[in-house]
Amino acid sequence: MEEIKVKRLHVNYKTLEEFENFREYGAQELSMKEDLRANIIEDDSESPFYGIYFGGKLIARMSLYRIEKKYDRYFEPAQDYLELWKLEVLEPYRHKGYGTALVNFAKSFNLPVKTNARQRSDEFWKGMGFESITYKEERDRGENPFVWFPEGVVEAE
Repeated sequence: MEEIKVKRLHVNYKTLEEFENFREYGAQELSMKEDLRANIIEDDSESPFYGIYFGGKLIARMSLYRIEKKYDRYFEPAQDYLELWKLEVLEPYRHKGYGTALVNFAKSFNLPVKTNARQRSDEFWKGMGFESITYKEERDRGENPFVWFPEGVVEAE
């Protein structure tokens, strides 16, 4: 099997067109089009978007934001971490390791990773070594946070 390569996506209109394919598969709530429009700078190499291509087609994507410890509300003591949003793999490519490859890419930065698990995705996140940190205030905001800690990093209390 060919090695799965995660690429930083350019913030440009071609990427915006590729994102159209994801919405067609019923994951409108994950559409990154609004994020992309807000960040459009032609070919911005510092985009927060990452994806996997298969046969020239974008088939999996996520956004990954570095959150500075001064904005941290999840960890004690406060620390820098990555926030992983909008992980999605197109339907025909699911259960083939693409989502796992994206999450492992996020883990490679060796910072804690926080995500909000969508409905019915808790088992995926647990299988990737994440743990639920749902507190009353997150539930009240409709969040379902899961976090992963690199070895040697202090966990949330």
